[in-house]
Amino acid sequence: MNGILPLWKQKGMTSHDCVFKIRKLLKTKKVGHTGTLDPEVEGVLPICIGHATKIVPFLTETKKTYVAELKLGTATETEDAHGEVIEEKTVTDFPTADLTNEVLTSFIGKITQVPPMYSAVKVNGKKLYEYARANQVVERPTRQIEIFSISDVSVHEDRQSITFQVVCSKGTYIRTLCVDIGKKLGYPAHMAHLVRTEVGSFTSKESLSLLEVEEAVKKGTAESLLIPISKGLDHLDYWQVDEKTADKVRNGQKLSKPDKIMKEPFVIMHNQDILAIYQTHPEKPGEIKPVRVFNG
Repeated sequence: MNGILPLWKQKGMTSHDCVFKIRKLLKTKKVGHTGTLDPEVEGVLPICIGHATKIVPFLTETKKTYVAELKLGTATETEDAHGEVIEEKTVTDFPTADLTNEVLTSFIGKITQVPPMYSAVKVNGKKLYEYARANQVVERPTRQIEIFSISDVSVHEDRQSITFQVVCSKGTYIRTLCVDIGKKLGYPAHMAHLVRTEVGSFTSKESLSLLEVEEAVKKGTAESLLIPISKGLDHLDYWQVDEKTADKVRNGQKLSKPDKIMKEPFVIMHNQDILAIYQTHPEKPGEIKPVRVFNG
């Protein structure tokens, strides 16, 4: 069984819980997820099965789309609704729609984030949340992420919150984005609610619940739920090669760099078959080498 299962992760489960469950249901060890979702966040979680596990790092790199709700007036230690309150300020002058749009738009582009203490980012081989639980203070590394768009912004003065859709790069903490937006609006804030609606080409419309997967397993139709590996790579450039070159690719050989300049890494195909993912050789710029071979 090889392909990608577009799973809809429900609240209360970790991404690892989902992988464990799918392994048991499909009776296979070769299962991997493509980007962690916090337990209290629901949404699209593509699960790679069989040979598709080879593309996990490439699918993880894709853009993500979220719908978030930001609550003004309260900051928490975890930056979401489940942590202890660490700061409060009465919202006496709720931001107008125009001001809110102006502030949110200012975050579009490449920005620097400091990951939350309650996160899995490692410092000196230890996860930040482990330091946080031990009440240890540690300097957090900054990281550059990219916000591609922020849209569908709505202000809700009755519940003192703001909802918006955001398309962002790998490694973006929406919790931290909510806190930073709140600061720019002049108030402590936290992320009250979050749903991931897209991962690369995978959307909420095609995603399946664990219950639907269980039912398909009972009917013996689980394999029909899997989406071809190619869809997990459609954000990469493709290079079509002839049969002679295809044989070299299948054997994992290095090749001369093509004249056509492509964004790297890129996919090599022969007709409809995905053969491998290649990139420029680090020591020989005139050559390309395989990163993953699928028919080798």
